[in-house]
Amino acid sequence: MRRPSAAVLTAPPRPLPPLRMLRVGGPGPEDVVVDGAGRVLTGTGDGRIRRITLPGPRGGARVEELADTGGRPLGLEVLADGRLLVCDAERGLLRVAPGAGGGVEVLADSVAGEPLRFCSNAAAAADGTVYFTASSRRYGLRDWRADIVEHSGTGRLLRLRPGGAPEVLLDGLQFANGVALAADESFAVVAETGAYRLVRLWLTGPRAGLSDTLIEDLPGFPDNLSRSADGTFWTALAAPREAALDVLHRAPAALRRGAAAAAVRLRPPPRRVARVMGIGPDGRVAHDLGRRGAGYRMVTSVYEHRGTLVLGSLAEPGIALCELPPRLPGPPGPRGPR
Repeated sequence: MRRPSAAVLTAPPRPLPPLRMLRVGGPGPEDVVVDGAGRVLTGTGDGRIRRITLPGPRGGARVEELADTGGRPLGLEVLADGRLLVCDAERGLLRVAPGAGGGVEVLADSVAGEPLRFCSNAAAAADGTVYFTASSRRYGLRDWRADIVEHSGTGRLLRLRPGGAPEVLLDGLQFANGVALAADESFAVVAETGAYRLVRLWLTGPRAGLSDTLIEDLPGFPDNLSRSADGTFWTALAAPREAALDVLHRAPAALRRGAAAAAVRLRPPPRRVARVMGIGPDGRVAHDLGRRGAGYRMVTSVYEHRGTLVLGSLAEPGIALCELPPRLPGPPGPRGPR
């Protein structure tokens, strides 16, 4: 199997177009999705799910509050019937009916009797099966830095079939984060944030049940995932790689735990850099876009919609918008093992 070229690490990104931020009325719109009417949906740190009608020729942006989960909503997925899957870091996997009279239903808050901690991102298959991630079994959202530093390897990919109970598909992941399905649902892709890679789990065909790496050695920490109409998997790099952290990850567990405790106490601010990547279903890099001093920090999600990129952030008070540049010119970029 061929490993991706070192170009993934060393080649600078193409310039990310200037960003325009839209405040959403709440802190930290961590994940962004777009519904069938072109409206952006996001969850914020005050527990609310908000819907943003983007500005157009006839008026400015409009923000509506759709629901309150009573926790901390992270990853969202729009279902075919208009309801939302919500990964709530405090309450588990939820289903939300937006609008007046809409309710919040808990689909899963435990796995085999163990409370579901740090539910992060979800994707729904056509038959109603839900694939979702739990980032850590040791730390919650407030202490996410500690899990990255300790390198605990307790993240999981889970599956919930209609009428069933959650089951573990992949275990031992380094901060399992974004998840998305291939267009034909033949595989699921998981962002393994602490390992700088996207992992692929085959769901159908002769390799069903086997996992491999779609792309590795990414230049930062991949966060949420979304899939565009052409099959590209978009991921936001929440922060660039740190050489010192790479060294620490090879240190004894006791040293990593001590460093994790320090990270919780210090809580360093996010760096002022924005970077997103688009990866093809074969692991080739289709887009690599970045900007330093962008005024929009810690990009945790990106969604492509009709020539526009919509960005979310755990650290900012709003979403950001920019134009989508053309794909990378020349031969396709590096790819991971097949």
